[in-house]
Amino acid sequence: MRSRTFRSALLGAGLLAALAGAQGAGAQEKAPTARGTGGAAATVDLLATQAATDVLENGGNAVDAAVAAASVLGVTEPFSCGIGGGGFMVIRTAKGKVTTLDGREKSPATMRPDTFFENGKALKFNDARFSGLSAGVPGTPLTWVRALNKYGTLPLKQALAPGIAVARNGFEVDQTFFNSVDAVKQYFDDVPSTAALYLDPDGTPKDVGTKIVNPDMAKTYRIMASSGMRKGFYTGAVAAAMAEAATNPPIAPTADHTWRKGLMTTADLGHYKVRERDPIKSSYRGLTVYGMGPPSSGGTTVAEVLNILGGYSPAGATRTQALHRLLEASRYTFADRAAYLADPAFFKVPVQGLVSSSFADERRALIGDKAAKSPVAAGDPYDNQGDTKPAAASSASVTHEQSTTHLVTADRKGNTVSYTFTIESTGGNGVVVPGYGFLLNNELTDFNYDDATFKTPNRPEGNKRPRSSMAPTIVERNGKPYITLGSPGGSTIPGTVLQTLVNRIDFREPLPNAIALPRVVERNSARAQAERAFIDSQEGRDLVGVYGHTPFITPDDTDTLGATPEIGAATAIEFRGKRGLIAAAEPVRRGSGSAGVVTPR
Repeated sequence: MRSRTFRSALLGAGLLAALAGAQGAGAQEKAPTARGTGGAAATVDLLATQAATDVLENGGNAVDAAVAAASVLGVTEPFSCGIGGGGFMVIRTAKGKVTTLDGREKSPATMRPDTFFENGKALKFNDARFSGLSAGVPGTPLTWVRALNKYGTLPLKQALAPGIAVARNGFEVDQTFFNSVDAVKQYFDDVPSTAALYLDPDGTPKDVGTKIVNPDMAKTYRIMASSGMRKGFYTGAVAAAMAEAATNPPIAPTADHTWRKGLMTTADLGHYKVRERDPIKSSYRGLTVYGMGPPSSGGTTVAEVLNILGGYSPAGATRTQALHRLLEASRYTFADRAAYLADPAFFKVPVQGLVSSSFADERRALIGDKAAKSPVAAGDPYDNQGDTKPAAASSASVTHEQSTTHLVTADRKGNTVSYTFTIESTGGNGVVVPGYGFLLNNELTDFNYDDATFKTPNRPEGNKRPRSSMAPTIVERNGKPYITLGSPGGSTIPGTVLQTLVNRIDFREPLPNAIALPRVVERNSARAQAERAFIDSQEGRDLVGVYGHTPFITPDDTDTLGATPEIGAATAIEFRGKRGLIAAAEPVRRGSGSAGVVTPR
């Protein structure tokens, strides 16, 4: 029995709608926040945040709460995440250990550098994506089990219970959900199992206000809970159905697109393993920053940029000058990301060189008072750690629109979790596994699959994890947890995390403001992306007019299916010592971000 009782509090846009089972469309002007002392959670979905705070209220820890919230997001955010995909989790225990779980999807054993080529040419993105070829072996289910078994307190069955309940009882379609389906309806209607779940008989998305139930998803969760993850998902009937759906996509005779057969087998599923890896560790303004290492580029990218910025004093710099330095540091760092980041089992990633202070000094020296013109060249981090540079160390960034989700949790004992997971593009590869209710991912298009030389570090190969940009991050101050944060957004993720940190640490904005301020991201591309509010701001105008940055473009100027005018959907928790915690979520993606706390009575 617990000696203390707790009350759960949810604050933010759409609260009444959440209590009624809806998802709270609209009310996007303000980032929802919550303050308390007994634990906290923030996600992009109200029901998921409620699941996390319920777990915390009943004595579970931050890892338990993260998995419970993730199980709900797999139902209510099916176009962004779910058990058909993968992700990365950064965990800090109450005793101060920081570790990471690599649940990134893996390619089938028979994948080759030319898998996405036909007649000597690379497939167009949508032809590669909407096919069985793009589906990697999911890592999300085993990530949940590994986290619970090693760092949690709840059995899998209990952690999955919130997701089962939402899948069984249903949730209401809001405008954001409708828009997500509408962007890919012309592909969803090719797949009967997908159309039955997400489209009306006339081929249009289910109307706003319609309740969606997913009994097949509830069934799959129950199988996983009762049989265990290895037997319930990675072998047996679910695995067989998944492999069949990837190898022979279940397409209607009336389909008006060509869907290519995939490569995933039950053997590929049975051999999958989650990897526990050391975090990327760096320092900034006296704080310690932990992030995710390869095959994600998020941790090294965040660390390298912060190392570059750390050489400047924040005193005396205007906000615009500080933003100029951030964008330039990101420009050079993304050149390094493109050249050197890949699955470390296949390519010797120069991690120590990339995050070294000497390499940061070299890259900082290239930054002047005027913006450089992209693309800039990669540096040579190997000289900073004594390694020999590989013969092939060059590749382009993959910048296709990605639909991902991020959540953060913390408990009263000091455990905290930052977790980003995805199925890549909005709706993954478009195939709901018949009878089991979840979408497959299209993560294998995150390889540099269209490079005709087949020599890039991030090229497709068998049993390989594609490079990612996910950047779940935990920051310590004086050896204690300070900020836990992250964001979705594909290759814009590192920029979102970095701008949030600069807003909070250098500009001293309160956490909700640090998240809500309009964004700009530089990825060593011809033109940086920025939200409209940033483009129209004085800083945005001065960066172009004074510092010589090429005029910015908004995300919906460049993206394809599922494009939105926002960049990211950050969530964060700040530890405030005896004053407790503050949780904040950005009201994007689902229409209303949600922050929740658990406060002792």
